[in-house]
Amino acid sequence: MKNAPRHILALVVLLVGFAVAAQAKLNVAPVAPVSLRDAVADALSLARMHDGAKVMRIAGVSMLPYFGEGALVVVKPISEAKLRAGMVVVYRNRFGETIAHRLIAREAAGWVAQGFNNEAADSTLVNAENLVGVVYATFHTMARTATGTQLSVSPVTLEVALAAPAK
Repeated sequence: MKNAPRHILALVVLLVGFAVAAQAKLNVAPVAPVSLRDAVADALSLARMHDGAKVMRIAGVSMLPYFGEGALVVVKPISEAKLRAGMVVVYRNRFGETIAHRLIAREAAGWVAQGFNNEAADSTLVNAENLVGVVYATFHTMARTATGTQLSVSPVTLEVALAAPAK
């Protein structure tokens, strides 16, 4: 019984270590051993199979661990009537930014969206007028690209969708 406090202390330290490691893992973008060029080619190939689909690059970390900086997403058009809570959509907010966030609730004027790691919901509701589409597929690479509004990978240029703090 004399060792009980030591065992409890060791168990607490171990549990805290696991909690810290789990939290750190949430802040790391998934990567795959795929070149950016190959990921773009694969994403474009998938997008061509769906009318109106497009490939976009992600900038930001608000959607970790699902996708983060440098990930590629295939975005398919979808009608507002088919949206459901939990879907990840791309839309244009009232500041003119293109945003990739998750739908969390339906309101009369549209959908409330929020980044997975954001404490607050976005200030712009998602509706038929600003909806670009639903994230259909995500491609992770080992490449990280410079922040900007477009990514050029010859012979294509990809638009950027932000996964960023709420505005």
